[in-house]
Amino acid sequence: MAAIRLTTKRIEKPWGRTKLWAGFGSVAPGGEPVGEIWFEAPGDPELLIKYLFTSEKLSIQVHPDDTVAQAHGYPRGKDEAWVVLAAEPRATIAIGTMAPMTQDELRRAALDGTIEKLVDWKAVKTGDVYYSPARTVHAIGPGLTLVEVQQNVDLTYRLYDYGRPRELHLDEGIAASNPVPYVAPYVAKELTPGRTILADHAAFVLERWTRSGEATLASDGRPIWLVPLEGGGAFDDEGFEACGVWLAEGETALRVDPGTELLVVYPGAGVIDRLWEPDV
Repeated sequence: MAAIRLTTKRIEKPWGRTKLWAGFGSVAPGGEPVGEIWFEAPGDPELLIKYLFTSEKLSIQVHPDDTVAQAHGYPRGKDEAWVVLAAEPRATIAIGTMAPMTQDELRRAALDGTIEKLVDWKAVKTGDVYYSPARTVHAIGPGLTLVEVQQNVDLTYRLYDYGRPRELHLDEGIAASNPVPYVAPYVAKELTPGRTILADHAAFVLERWTRSGEATLASDGRPIWLVPLEGGGAFDDEGFEACGVWLAEGETALRVDPGTELLVVYPGAGVIDRLWEPDV
């Protein structure tokens, strides 16, 4: 099956921007700020790829795990990962809490606003990667452009929103939270030259490729999301470039030009060792 280019959906957000990442253009004068661009695949795929553009802090929030989400009628919980494409000076992401908290302490902090000082705001820079498992209390700060990889479910519990007139979900969010300091579940490692595994956790594997040449994408039956960040090449007979996302199932012919950077994502734990089969 040839790789298919996914359709885009722009999502307006109060914390978004009118000037987006190169390749997406800008919002028309007078238009609402865009915070997210979704890349949608047919059916109900396990994963969803987004670009995010922030000018203000996102809400402090949490996503439930599979058990909680399925108990409420959703197909899955929500792990996610962020790849930072651009970061203004002093840009931050909050992930985890500064110290372990009880659920009662988390509730009081959310109600009186002290939660903003009790989450761990980490300085981030271009190229950083964070994997945020379900139940992690988190927030994304302003001045960031990033790619978000997530399990495909629109299920977010807001704990605190800086006084914005939006609904909070304290009962559900507190119950779903694990308010403890963040410990990265995976340390990035280079599997082969030009192929780095950024995350390998229960929900998905995230890779960054900086290799070039011609090869066959030979999966083990899992669908593969391909996210070019820069450069170009071709999937089967269709050229690709940055700011698009493609979905491949089955064997796919690849041509990757020198200087290309490509994110490769697939569901489930466990790296596909022979995903790149060079043409000889």
